[in-house]
Amino acid sequence: MKEKKRILTIILCAALILNLAACGTSDMNNDTETTYVEGKDSSDKAYARDDSDSSVGDSISYESDSKASDINTSAQTNQCCDEEYYDLTDESISIENSNERYAQISENKMVDTTREDTSTFSIDVDTASYSNIRRMLGDGYEPNPDAVRIEEMINYFDYDLPEPEGDLPFSITTSTTPCPWNEENLVTMIGMKGMEIPVKDLPPSNIVMLIDVSGSMNSADKLPLLKDAFKNLVENFTSQDKVSLVVYAGAAGVVLEGEDGDNYRKIARALDDLSAGGSTAGGQGIELAYSIAKDYFIEGGNNRVILATDGDFNVGLSSVDELQNFIEEKREDDIFLSVIGFGTGNIKDDTMETLADKGNGNYAYI
Repeated sequence: MKEKKRILTIILCAALILNLAACGTSDMNNDTETTYVEGKDSSDKAYARDDSDSSVGDSISYESDSKASDINTSAQTNQCCDEEYYDLTDESISIENSNERYAQISENKMVDTTREDTSTFSIDVDTASYSNIRRMLGDGYEPNPDAVRIEEMINYFDYDLPEPEGDLPFSITTSTTPCPWNEENLVTMIGMKGMEIPVKDLPPSNIVMLIDVSGSMNSADKLPLLKDAFKNLVENFTSQDKVSLVVYAGAAGVVLEGEDGDNYRKIARALDDLSAGGSTAGGQGIELAYSIAKDYFIEGGNNRVILATDGDFNVGLSSVDELQNFIEEKREDDIFLSVIGFGTGNIKDDTMETLADKGNGNYAYI
């Protein structure tokens, strides 16, 4: 258990190195500031990551008075963890042998921001990477490097950030502190807090649960867990909400259509009756789910397809490009897609993350 905690410590330290801004050798003391408008950096010189060569949608600024080449990520990781540093190449840690698939992550380059002074901060609400890595560590495996998405590890946790003031949609909080792995640098965190809407003021929801019941879902950490998760979700629905249930395996089918959200027993019974078997006609299921979502569209409401799967699409509209193009078209109708991943050994993480991003939704892993 201690070894696993040490591994997690290493990963979280790497998260801080890669995702938080490492500022220059200023004499600034610890400082936290909350702003509600866009600010401007007063540094004379800074370095920033170039987002042009990265498959990751985030670009994080690094302010520094020293050259970018002086920053050694590997050395900083070791210093950060001090005596607790644990070598992930230790032979006692194995890499999981599975059919899981992850999109390759390319590291952003450092650029001199005296010449390129604009950085783009992408707002990402996904949390899947943290849950997935925690699962790998719990099973005794070294995480796949491409499964480690730093922004999702940070997103996973709740932060005590102040509410936005007035009619502003979000607040911005910045916090600067001495860098624990390099005394000559500073670390800056930028946090955003959206406006919280009271439950009673939430718009009605039109939810289509799109559930993978193919053979690959036939294990305790997949379909049975999925049923429990969705039944918990249903407990929050009201008579104003509409709930539909679409399944797909060798073919796609409708189990429940346009049911009132407060009819918990009927919805829960439909979920309980599901069983796994067959191939994975994911493309057909998505098309059918969007069609039903459009039939029960609520003007001004939360119209959403929630896809629950281990990510295996092998029949029908199955290429990532085809699925991506289809979902991009449908989001123009104000019907969005969220994706929830389940299980081990078969996760197609690259597909699920892409679908959620293109569907203006979020991606989580249970």
